[in-house]
Amino acid sequence: MASGVIKIDLPKIEDRRGNLSFIEGEKHIPFDIKRAYWIYDVPGGQYRGGHAYRIQQEFIVALSGSFELQVRNKAGETERYFLNRSYYGIYVPAMTWRQLTDFSTNSLALVLSSGAFDESDYIYDFTEYQKLLP
Repeated sequence: MASGVIKIDLPKIEDRRGNLSFIEGEKHIPFDIKRAYWIYDVPGGQYRGGHAYRIQQEFIVALSGSFELQVRNKAGETERYFLNRSYYGIYVPAMTWRQLTDFSTNSLALVLSSGAFDESDYIYDFTEYQKLLP
């Protein structure tokens, strides 16, 4: 449904002292990492996102706690991904409407992006987004 959105398992090195996972751009995810940001302290009932990017791609992983990633297609149909482990994440290609919801207490979402912040890359209006899709 959401073209190109995929779950990607990350390397997981298990050790009695604790586990370790990592991400390398253009190896584990299909782009070079240009920006990293994280979302935290989201009050109950709030959401983040609610937009699409014209050009940027993202990889989203739950470093702590849990949250849900919702992606919508042109028809408004929603696909949901529950993120609650730090050894996998979701690749979200450009021109994909996304929203993060249902954050647990003390959750931490890491977002890796293919580009630097650029306000003109954002599409905030779902109707405009629908018109831009083929």
